[in-house]
Amino acid sequence: MATLRQQSSQDSEVHPALRNSVTDVPVTPGVTTGGGSSYTQPKDVKFAEERTQSPDQLNTHDSTAPQWNANWSFPQARARPRSPTEAARGARSAEDLLRRLSIDSDPKKKNELVDLGPKTAYPGLHLSGRVLSATTCVPYDLGFAPGVDWELRQRRGTSALFDSFSYLASSASPWNHTLVGWTGEIRQIPGGQQAPETRTVSVVNVNAVNKAAAPIPVDPKTPIPTTVSSDSFKVYPGDRARLEKQLERDHGGRIVPVWLSDDVDEEEDAYVFKDQSRWRRYAENELFPLFHYKPSDPTDGRTVRKAWADYYRMNKLYADRILEVYKPGDIIMIHDFYLMLLPNFLRQRLPNVYIGFFLHIPFPSSEFYRCLPRRKEILEGVLGANMVGFQSYSYSRHFSSCCTRILGFDSSSAGVDAYGAHVAVDVFPIGINASSTYRAAFEDPVVDDKVKALQELYEGKIIIVGRDRLDSIRGVVQKLQAFDMFLARYPEWREKVVLIQVTSPGNVDERSSKEDKTKDRVVNQISELVAHVNGKYGSTIHVPVKHFPQYLSPEEYFALLRIADVGLITSVRDGMNTTSLEYVICQREKHGPLILSEFSGTAGSLGAAIHINPWNLGGVADAINEALISSSAERKLQHERLYKHVIINNVQHWTKNFLKRLMTNLSSFDQSFATPPLDQVKLLERYTKASRRLFMLDYDGTLTPIVRDPQSAIPSDRVLRTIKTLAADPKNSVWIISGRDQAFLDEWMGHITDLGLSAEHGSFLRHPGKDHWENLAEKEDMGWQDPIPIKHKASSFVEKKKIALTWHYRRSDPEYGAFMAKHCQEELERSVVSKYDVEVMTGKANLEVRPRFVNKGEIAKRLVKQYGFETHEVPDFVLCCGDDFTDEDMFRSLRASGLARENVFAVTVGASSKQTLASWHLLEPSDVISCLSLLNGSADSRNVGTVAALESSAPDALASFN
Repeated sequence: MATLRQQSSQDSEVHPALRNSVTDVPVTPGVTTGGGSSYTQPKDVKFAEERTQSPDQLNTHDSTAPQWNANWSFPQARARPRSPTEAARGARSAEDLLRRLSIDSDPKKKNELVDLGPKTAYPGLHLSGRVLSATTCVPYDLGFAPGVDWELRQRRGTSALFDSFSYLASSASPWNHTLVGWTGEIRQIPGGQQAPETRTVSVVNVNAVNKAAAPIPVDPKTPIPTTVSSDSFKVYPGDRARLEKQLERDHGGRIVPVWLSDDVDEEEDAYVFKDQSRWRRYAENELFPLFHYKPSDPTDGRTVRKAWADYYRMNKLYADRILEVYKPGDIIMIHDFYLMLLPNFLRQRLPNVYIGFFLHIPFPSSEFYRCLPRRKEILEGVLGANMVGFQSYSYSRHFSSCCTRILGFDSSSAGVDAYGAHVAVDVFPIGINASSTYRAAFEDPVVDDKVKALQELYEGKIIIVGRDRLDSIRGVVQKLQAFDMFLARYPEWREKVVLIQVTSPGNVDERSSKEDKTKDRVVNQISELVAHVNGKYGSTIHVPVKHFPQYLSPEEYFALLRIADVGLITSVRDGMNTTSLEYVICQREKHGPLILSEFSGTAGSLGAAIHINPWNLGGVADAINEALISSSAERKLQHERLYKHVIINNVQHWTKNFLKRLMTNLSSFDQSFATPPLDQVKLLERYTKASRRLFMLDYDGTLTPIVRDPQSAIPSDRVLRTIKTLAADPKNSVWIISGRDQAFLDEWMGHITDLGLSAEHGSFLRHPGKDHWENLAEKEDMGWQDPIPIKHKASSFVEKKKIALTWHYRRSDPEYGAFMAKHCQEELERSVVSKYDVEVMTGKANLEVRPRFVNKGEIAKRLVKQYGFETHEVPDFVLCCGDDFTDEDMFRSLRASGLARENVFAVTVGASSKQTLASWHLLEPSDVISCLSLLNGSADSRNVGTVAALESSAPDALASFN
């Protein structure tokens, strides 16, 4: 592999699959494998020192932070598996999996090199030393007034992620970091005045004000911002440049804002902003609910189609912005469900780019995920990454299962074999900045004052604390119901225990969410339950539930976590709940138990917590009682285990571990054979500009699906209409190049007069406008057909063509048919191939014997040459689609044709993880027809995003467009 990689770097102009070592092999080999880390962190990894004391020294320079870890390697003498999936099969543990996949024969040496820096440890990757992080928004909530500095307020929510970016931008990190993020919804503020600086503590939350919240400021020291209402406004180049300078100055690292505008004033080069929340709608209304097991209600599709078009455009604009700052050797880290198409968009334009994708929310099971109408596009987008990370193991397995069940790709615990390459799938539970959390909680005198005030207010009471966002998935309703049952079951606690529940606005922006009614219903449920419990068990001197539907200031938040006796988190579906991690830090002195939902992504990491099923109200009630009666020794032991985990597995460790694992996988798997999904935006742009277009399309598996009975593979009405419309364009020369015989093609395609036909893999040609067939093998001796020793049963049959002989076994048992085909091929090579100039080709559930001179590559070469003879100019647009090994000859011929690469679109069709000479990939025949319809000017549900990306808006209806 090292030799291949070195050769590729020396001659970047030669496609890897055109090397003699590949082209001399008749059947494309399997995925090159070398191994790499694609599983959970080995449990026996030892850190430099295990600490349970204060994390105040555990900062970005902390020498006891987790170091880069070595990987195991299997003996070089062992036969290498054909794919990573095969290598992973049978692994009994994470350690065994790492050993099977690793290519590093000297782990100690690797450890030493990594300590010197990633560029030294992985010289073959030619790293630039830069990390580009793409996330939903920049870390600031932006206020704008023309001609003055922008107002930068700390953006609340995803504090752990922002802390990760801060670490990468710090001097403690070996990387140079650039953050690429959307500006978010820009607030208009009164012009001519510069807003005062505000405190920037990276805790708590996010966007709009909760409808049930009291009208108080987020931070008592900061006045409520005054905004200017306007339907639209413009941002000019000077203001945009001013913001970029401010972001770089105030953040300490480079921030590249992504401007998502509704329109552009070309004359003034001004961005026009109107409906800014439109960019959130698809992610927050379709992906977020479904990923939390809440499918959306069926609609007429118009609103969703427009939301999808905006989501598609948003990811395209991110790709454009990243390409402006990208340098070879950069590592791109992409975060969360807003940018799930971005990995593929980058892969389409930068085939060898290094991409890691991390999903911060849950990923649902395949039975739920398949309810998503855009299920294929989302998976295709994510699979553009080299490695995909998740919060928990169950989420990673759901993703791999979806790739297999929906896209047909092979997958295992190692990852997914997709598009001729291996996409690693791994688990990285995110942490928090333990050091800054500790300082914010214990070294701020304001927090100490708040602690004293709360202790006086709740003197003599046992405090259970819950802090959640206003979403039905957070389980606040279940928590209150369980607390009601707890007080009913254990009356001895009724006058002693107080539940303080803080419900802050949800992370999903209410301004763009169509779940407003659902949220209102949740608010009403919470209010009714609070009133019910307080009315049932309260008195004039005791209120069992204190509900605060609002943001808390950082000081109040940490003070509340410090005085708590029990932490109660009852999420019914959650990604990584950082409140639980912050609670552990704040309980360093008090050792209060943590009750944690097993449906939270944090549950897999915090094994010492008391795990509960929030739907089992009685179980939650019993868990609360168990936490209250536990001894001091038990609490201390449990807390020490939790505390140790949180301070060691902090956000710095998460960041370093993610990058380390990504580089390990990059160095272990050869990605040069990957063929990304077809870039239809580029295809449509090239097609529109071209005037001499050549189409070469296979039939079975390309225009129609593979079926058990070959005679049943008849073209649908849409296929015929699409091909006829395409061929009718005088700029287009359209050919069907198939293994089918003349009779079949004449029957189903012969009526399209402008269509060229090629039968039996190029043995016969029927030119457009002609009725007769030209026999290219007329003078060849076909005597080799007689002694063919093919025996068949009722489940298989032999198709005798004029040039070739094909044995079909689609109707037989797949495993038995493949077994017999292998033996039949061996017999044919001994008895026929040795005597005649023929070859045996394996296809999809068939075996074919044909003359060596007959192949689709010769026809492709002939058509390109013929096109030039007739027009005196070569084609300036070529689209060639095929699904099996016989079509590789066409792809090979096109690569050697001398045509401009940017004008040639060689597309392999099918879910196979094969390596191919094609440059692009489509999953199934329906995708091919959708693509051809797009070129005909017809928008459908599959290509509406492409149209929106080119025309800056989604079509109002699925019909023709200009």
